[in-house]
Amino acid sequence: MSKPESPDPEYQSGTPHLWTDLEVETKVGNLLRAGVLTSAVLVGIGAVGYLVQHGSEQPHYGKFNGEPGELRHAALILQDAFTGHSEGIIQFGLLVLIATPVARVMLAAFAFLKQGDRFYLGVSLVVLAILTASLLGLSP
Repeated sequence: MSKPESPDPEYQSGTPHLWTDLEVETKVGNLLRAGVLTSAVLVGIGAVGYLVQHGSEQPHYGKFNGEPGELRHAALILQDAFTGHSEGIIQFGLLVLIATPVARVMLAAFAFLKQGDRFYLGVSLVVLAILTASLLGLSP
């Protein structure tokens, strides 16, 4: 008896399927598009909620009020967003927008790993380390 054919090319020949440049570009484009659209939807939902709650309030331009503490840390932003607070939803949308290019670099690193391209894998990992350090506020 022969083995049944698998639709996945990675298992058809017994060797791993290497992503072509076109496949990588398509996956990266889809990731970026999904990240930006998700961010836009979240910010839009939060903005509508904010306007419904605070749209009739008169702004006080003479006094600057920064963001409250719960909107300055990722864990608290998530908590605020998942409890339905409009400001938290807006901030969460912005976090998704910030995370999108980081996810793109991670996907590129994975693609280079899958393609066996050690040089560009190394470059991607260095870029990822720099992005991570800057997002965590670590600077030389």
